[in-house]
Amino acid sequence: MAKRSVNQLDLKGQRVFIRVDFNVPINAGEVADDTRLRAALPTIRLVLKKGAAVVVLGSHLGRPKGRPVPEMSLKPVATCLATLLEQPVIFAKDCIGDSAKRTVEEAPQNSVVLLENLRFHRGEEQNDPDFAKRLATLVDAYINDAFGVAHRAHASVEALVHLLPVVGVGLLIERELSYLSQLLNNPARPFVTILGGAKVSDKIEIIQNLLPLVDRLLIGGAMAYTFLKEMGYPVGRSLVENDKLVATRNIIASAKKHELALMLPVDHVVAAKMEAGSPTETLGIDDPRIGERLGLDIGPRTVNIYCDTLTDVQTVFWNGPMGVFELEAFAQGTLAVAKAVANMSGTSIIGGGDSIAAVNKAAVAPHITHISTGGGASLEFLGGRTLPGIAALSEA
Repeated sequence: MAKRSVNQLDLKGQRVFIRVDFNVPINAGEVADDTRLRAALPTIRLVLKKGAAVVVLGSHLGRPKGRPVPEMSLKPVATCLATLLEQPVIFAKDCIGDSAKRTVEEAPQNSVVLLENLRFHRGEEQNDPDFAKRLATLVDAYINDAFGVAHRAHASVEALVHLLPVVGVGLLIERELSYLSQLLNNPARPFVTILGGAKVSDKIEIIQNLLPLVDRLLIGGAMAYTFLKEMGYPVGRSLVENDKLVATRNIIASAKKHELALMLPVDHVVAAKMEAGSPTETLGIDDPRIGERLGLDIGPRTVNIYCDTLTDVQTVFWNGPMGVFELEAFAQGTLAVAKAVANMSGTSIIGGGDSIAAVNKAAVAPHITHISTGGGASLEFLGGRTLPGIAALSEA
């Protein structure tokens, strides 16, 4: 059975559970970045407009490992959300049990309740049926709008779906699936994928799945060094996953088979230490003077090549920075690529994670077509994996 959109559901008079992703940074008891809260607003407002008796929001925050951790309470989130929604948000001191049930039952018509951190109970991450049943007693209908955890088989994402008669996907997940499916099914061409970040092991599945589909694959970040070592270049003390050398060899061979332009850095910025103030030098990739230093950013020639490659592109997917962009000395490659992606005329999709921080640092987020809220989920989806949270909705 196909996934049903929240737009298709009759929610009048229903107590509606919306699984949201409010895993946000909290500093000094306040939400430091409300991006994920803002992303959930359209679905919350739509469910209220449809006449829901109560909207019950469930989320996790951090990794409390199945026990209450005051610093990971969602109470500050309730305060911030009330401001954004411009209406009160009732905070439930637990997510299951008598107190949670009483909070939901006593909530006024058309109100919003935010449950305490779901991961304060071990049953959430264990996908425990009993924990899911206790959540189900609070509500009549279920909406999943938390793409960031759709790849997790957790109780509020998977088990709960099978216990309620009315289930569907929220507007945020609909948008995510629409853009990401477009990459797999019918991308406007030329289609370029840019991959960076620390580990090639995190990206092998997506590379293998996208190789037959993309026109060009640009690789940067520390993950490039596993490729470069396999190709015989000096890499110094740069991060290399030696157990993935065979995998990179196979990827290089597959790229040739598909007549795909697999592009790797031609120069890089190196330093003895990954820290601010460490002296840097720009070297060609084949320059043995790297010695025992580390490669920490793509160099200016690579920046020019990569940015020129994007000038005629109609679709681009980018996940992972080109260097250690948190440090100014190694941020130039990532920031330049972010600006080039933002300036292209076609569809630009950012795959969550550090790439979001990069486009924000470059001040180009408003010029990106779609910024995914789920780094891990987007990678698994594009890597061809079934996402438990999405599969459950299809089966319900």
